[in-house]
Amino acid sequence: MTKPFALQTVLDLMQIRTDEATRNLARLIANEKDAKAKLEMLQRYRDEYATRFRESAQKGLTQREWHNFQQFLNRLDEAIDVQRKTVATQVRNTAAGQVQWQQQKKKLQAFDTLSERHFSSENARELKKEQKVQDEFAARKKDDKAI
Repeated sequence: MTKPFALQTVLDLMQIRTDEATRNLARLIANEKDAKAKLEMLQRYRDEYATRFRESAQKGLTQREWHNFQQFLNRLDEAIDVQRKTVATQVRNTAAGQVQWQQQKKKLQAFDTLSERHFSSENARELKKEQKVQDEFAARKKDDKAI
């Protein structure tokens, strides 16, 4: 009978942690993607608004309208700067999550390798045991025929 893998509990824990790291990395990637999409949307909106401002300026604007356009463009620029910082933070978070995931995966693979070696060794031991039993059986049969 094969012996159970002594570190099975640790292997199971490594699997759970790897699964958690995988889910965390997926969440970080989604957050990064969302942050980048929001940045792109803000940049497109700013470009569209700047185009409207230029078109309106060519037609003529009052000082108040000019000021309102400029003020809103400044707010959009500020929002874009904040979103760029958010994207940079998300990129760093994703990179850190990826490193964590890779480290956890390596740990899991190490314990998985130990498990495979254990069961391979146990199988070899069992085969040896079975072969010994068969050899003894064959030797007894031979002895029985000789009598």
